Amino acid sequence: MIIRRREVGSPDDLVDVKHDILRRVYSARGIRSSSEVDRSLKSLLPPTQLPDIDIASKRLADAIQQQQSILIVGDFDADGATSVALCMIILQQMGAEKINYLVPNRFDFGYGLSPEIVELAEQFEPDVLVTVDNGISSVAGVALANTKNIDVIITDHHLVGVDRPAAYAIVNPNLPESTFASKSMAGVGVAYYLMGAVRRELQSRDWFGDHRELPNMAAHLDLVALGTVADVVPLDRNNRILVYQGLQRIRAGHCKPGIKAIAHIGKRQLQTMSAQDLGFALGPRLNAAGRLEDMAIGIKCLMTSDLTEAKRFATALDELNKTRRQLEQVMVSDAEIVIAQAQADTDKVGLAVYHASFHQGVVGIVAGRIREKFNKPAIVFADAGDVAPDELKGSARSIAGLHIRDVLDQVATSHPGLLLKFGGHAMAAGLSIKRVHLQRFGVIFDKAVRERVDEEMLAANLLTDGELDAADLSIDTANVIGAGGPWGSGFAEPSFVGRFELVSQRVVGEIHLKLVVKLDARVVDAIAFRQPPLASKVKRVRLVYKVSVNDYGEWPTVQLMVEYVEALP
Repeated sequence: MIIRRREVGSPDDLVDVKHDILRRVYSARGIRSSSEVDRSLKSLLPPTQLPDIDIASKRLADAIQQQQSILIVGDFDADGATSVALCMIILQQMGAEKINYLVPNRFDFGYGLSPEIVELAEQFEPDVLVTVDNGISSVAGVALANTKNIDVIITDHHLVGVDRPAAYAIVNPNLPESTFASKSMAGVGVAYYLMGAVRRELQSRDWFGDHRELPNMAAHLDLVALGTVADVVPLDRNNRILVYQGLQRIRAGHCKPGIKAIAHIGKRQLQTMSAQDLGFALGPRLNAAGRLEDMAIGIKCLMTSDLTEAKRFATALDELNKTRRQLEQVMVSDAEIVIAQAQADTDKVGLAVYHASFHQGVVGIVAGRIREKFNKPAIVFADAGDVAPDELKGSARSIAGLHIRDVLDQVATSHPGLLLKFGGHAMAAGLSIKRVHLQRFGVIFDKAVRERVDEEMLAANLLTDGELDAADLSIDTANVIGAGGPWGSGFAEPSFVGRFELVSQRVVGEIHLKLVVKLDARVVDAIAFRQPPLASKVKRVRLVYKVSVNDYGEWPTVQLMVEYVEALP
């Protein structure tokens, strides 16, 4: 393991940031002025530079005023679910009466606005169809919708392929002609911007008045925060504002009953909710519905205004998540065996793994686990099911510095027909191939990865923010860091490195290691997840850790969340 300190710029430029550690942390993340950490709504990027947003907002305003039928078509993950709920709630508040939603079942229809989904959508007789968190690759589906006189508005954040759908409007910050500065918005962020534009358009038409209340857009930032964090998009400045403002509402208790219910069953307190809680407690429970059954459970949970009903949906989500975790453990174990067998003759850099027992709803999580273990880009495949029995569906996760969608694009270009379809981001992507092409794909994928990576990218690196003094191992430090967020993808939560005396260790929860360590005269608790016990003779350790507050006891105490532990002589 190579442990390196993040390069620090000029902390002295951040004169308005009062805490020394926070100045150091911000500087190491490229923050060069105090204005860059302003998280007020007035600092959000204006919507005017989003492609087609005026066209899309005018069409939706017309549909609302004329009481035309609107259909929202979403994706089956947390970003898609929050996007659907957001649009349904706000459009209804703005006066839409003929409005429905449709989310493809991943096992029957797969991803996006396919021709099959358009056929299914006909039952709603939509005049306008709005995609959220999908659609940019749905060329055939949009073409079919056009023949049925359905106006398709695409809201998406994925990268556009060679061909672009002939939609009525495409609102996507990642279109080549887009000048919108934040290319990292999640699907729910794009949908939020569009809903704001629709509200402004209707305001200009004097639509709101005594009998129709003007919707409060800030009231729905809880959904934006949850979807943004759960989709693991980089937290650039604009996303940090969206997430921060959403968290502020959640902490004040001004959030959807569904979010309250999922937080409660996930043992998270609203008052101390963090981006990490959204990503590791709420998001996985919401995602479990789309992974194993039907995302409608999650959408209904987010949309209901009744807390009792929300708790019932949240309980169902929690049960699905427990099943998902069990599947994940078995699949990760099987995947490691497959890799070990395949690695007997060659040390592959790009890992492509398949097992007949794999569940297609969990392959993305398993790909992430494999990537973490081997620090190599990984694709995990599962059978596509009865819909396409000769196909495999794969989910890819990448390493820092390697754009996985670009790798797949290279494979598709150099070997036409090998990939049936693909799409995604820099760090995550999805694809489909014919079963008979699995071995061939594995060789080609490995070769494409080798051409784009170097030894440094493949080395196991941990970036830290340096060392802390014993006095800084405190609740105050944890609170300052927590308040300085939100932290997440692209804006990493601060971690530190240090050498400690090992006072004691014990295994908890069967697979986690509880430590008591000492720095100078300061004794603190620490926990290392999925860490086997150290040898009994070990007396000193080097830790890479985050400073947190453990508030499960009678009194809150400081606790180190250990990312890496190394026995020292």
